[in-house]
Amino acid sequence: MTKPVPRIDHVLINVNDRLDEAARAYERLGFVLTPRGHHSLGSSNHLAIFGHDYLELLGYEPRNAARAAGVWGDLTGLTGLVFKTDDADALYADFSARRIPLKDAAPLALSRPVDLPDGTVREARFRTVHLDPAADESGRIFFCQHLDLDLVWREEWQHHANSVTGIARVVIAARDPARSIRLLADALGTERIEPIDGGHRFRAEGAHIDYLLPDAARAEFGETLPAGIDAADRKVALVLKTASREAARQVLQANGVTFRTQPDGALLVPAALAEGVALAFA
Repeated sequence: MTKPVPRIDHVLINVNDRLDEAARAYERLGFVLTPRGHHSLGSSNHLAIFGHDYLELLGYEPRNAARAAGVWGDLTGLTGLVFKTDDADALYADFSARRIPLKDAAPLALSRPVDLPDGTVREARFRTVHLDPAADESGRIFFCQHLDLDLVWREEWQHHANSVTGIARVVIAARDPARSIRLLADALGTERIEPIDGGHRFRAEGAHIDYLLPDAARAEFGETLPAGIDAADRKVALVLKTASREAARQVLQANGVTFRTQPDGALLVPAALAEGVALAFA
């Protein structure tokens, strides 16, 4: 099997027991969120669906706290980077054959019911392949196969007041970017790695994953970053594509959200207002 073409499926923001607060925060930022979903593994979520990818607010309700935490862990903020796969079994076999470190003994199956506008309920089913989290202290990297695409990418969920259309860049603060990016290089191809100022870049299809030294991350994002980025590798910032920065600006201003304008015109929201991740509308 040739190496999979790396396309971001979604990013995961872990909020633990703060799902209500997180949903309100992201609605203030101009996102349309899906109704709360409940996974078969005990976790719950809200999604902001874009053109070909999405942002997931992942947490749990009190009745499922112990069960969900056991699956997803306690690290909060931007903790998950998820790529697409069309065949979880083939991908797992390929990674196993190449000795890529994996978390589980087989692909993981999960599902969640989706309430449809006509009053019916269907199960959205997924199969995932997780790289070993011990190999990347910044959080999880895994691959997701959607068995029911029509239950995720629905027209009524894809039009956001901030005009966001997709994910452009994921930024990871890393004490040794060359070492930290090695897991992606081994799994998806060293030819996609290139040096950049302050770190190394992985070129996914349509997006970049940048591993930056903490000082380089601070030089770009300043005080908007979450605290503690020197202590361990951490996913710290998310750059989103928007069809209209002016639309995003108007939403932020109307909802009283503090932001700053970057030299390149991007609008940057502090991590404290976006559940632990600096959020840029570019």
